[in-house]
Amino acid sequence: MPDMSRERALGGRVAGVDEVGRGPLAGPVLAAAVVLPVILPDGLEALLDDSKKLTPKKRAAALAALLSSGAQIGIGAASVAEIYKLNILQASFLAMRRAIVALPAPPDHVLVDGNKTPGIAIPCTALVGGDGLSLSIAAASIVAKETRDRLMRQLAVRYPHYGWARNAGYAAAIHRAAILEHGPSPHHRRGFGPLLKDHL
Repeated sequence: MPDMSRERALGGRVAGVDEVGRGPLAGPVLAAAVVLPVILPDGLEALLDDSKKLTPKKRAAALAALLSSGAQIGIGAASVAEIYKLNILQASFLAMRRAIVALPAPPDHVLVDGNKTPGIAIPCTALVGGDGLSLSIAAASIVAKETRDRLMRQLAVRYPHYGWARNAGYAAAIHRAAILEHGPSPHHRRGFGPLLKDHL
């Protein structure tokens, strides 16, 4: 389970940063930065883990608890046009930088999930599997996942064929079949994956 040991060892304001949405065929890549309160509210730590390990119901509960905890949260995204222009890795870093800048105040240090940092002046530490090690990164993974999933559900109202309310833009069978039948939407990533390379 993730904990606060790395944040406490660094001292000061430490932000955990994570992104979601590198692999989908549609939608933006989205990142979150979270600075947890020095004193965690009772029960919050038990709710936080790598977002991939949590059910949708538990993720929603964890996000609600974070929003009421006094945690400082920044959210950033990179659009499908930016993904096409920059490539998905650089677009992910752009989303991370935007999330960090969106925090109410700059952090003293940033912990990033992965093996690379997004290229900012603030000191950064990359942690492979960080969402399972750092509570701040785990919190960021939940915020990013819930925010992007909600965005894709909103887009699904306008573009119902693709099943985004359930697959969040990933290459599920219903999504791939809908691209073949209806063609891509403006929110599909140009040239992303063999299917879209044939249609965009």
